Amino acid sequence: MLLEIFLVFLKLGAFTIGGGVAMIPILQKAMVEDKKWFTEDEMVDIIAICQGLPGVIAVNMATYVGFRKRGFLGSLVATFGVILPSFAAILLIANFLTAIGSSPVILGIMAALRAAAAGLVAVSVWQVGRKAVKGPMSAAAALASFVLIAVFDVNVAVVVLAFLVIGVVIGLKKGGSDDI
Repeated sequence: MLLEIFLVFLKLGAFTIGGGVAMIPILQKAMVEDKKWFTEDEMVDIIAICQGLPGVIAVNMATYVGFRKRGFLGSLVATFGVILPSFAAILLIANFLTAIGSSPVILGIMAALRAAAAGLVAVSVWQVGRKAVKGPMSAAAALASFVLIAVFDVNVAVVVLAFLVIGVVIGLKKGGSDDI
C-alpha cells in the first residue's frame, strides 16, 4: 500500500500542470473514481480542510490522504511522492531558463501553460462548487467569501476563520446541517 500511495502521488505531481487548485479535478478523479479511497462527499471535505490550511493544497492533500490510508509513514511517502517531480523539474529548469528565458518559443510555452492553468482552476471551482453548495445558505456563504476576497481584498485566512466560526455557531444551533 505504501508503494501504491507513493506512485499515485508521484504521478499526480509529475503530470499535473498548474499545481494548487488546478490539481483538484485530477486528485478527485484519482482518489474517488480510480482508487475509490474516498466518496465524493469525503473528498469535498478533504479539499475544504486542506484548502483551509496554510501551504500548498497538493502537499496538504498528499499528507492528509497518506495519513488517512497508512498513518504517519503514509503521509511522508505521499508527500515525498507529490513534491519529488516538481523539485526535480525546478532544478532542471532553473539551470536552463536564465539562458533561454527571453526566447519567443519559451515565452509562447509559458503563455499557453498559464491559459491551461486558468482552465484547470475553472474546472476545479465548478466541480467543488456544485458539490459543496447544497442550499441557499452555503450559496450565500460562497458568494460572500468570493466578494470579500476578490472585491474587498480581505485576507483569505480571515475569511476562512470567519466562516469557520460561523459554521461552528450554525452547526451548534442546527445540530450539524449539511447546508450552513
